[in-house]
Amino acid sequence: MISLLAFAFAACSATAWYAASPHCMWSALRGHPRTARIAGFVLATLSLSLWISAFGLAAGLSAMLVSLMLALVAQPYLALRVGTPDADVTSTEGN
Repeated sequence: MISLLAFAFAACSATAWYAASPHCMWSALRGHPRTARIAGFVLATLSLSLWISAFGLAAGLSAMLVSLMLALVAQPYLALRVGTPDADVTSTEGN
């Protein structure tokens, strides 16, 4: 149960950091990048502490990084597949 909570915190942290990014394609998440960065850092710290309490220092750090990177890589693909209709427009704005 602790591992599931730690993964949820890591996924929420990744979502917050993605919301703080200028490349965010979720229109509902854009707008407060400083708050999103702070929330992402706090959630990542909570996730790290839970992973460490579940697996120990080295394995907990590895598990946290894996879960965070998995969630970060999934964000743009989820935004294009499930996101708002203007996600395609946002992804082509730089072109």
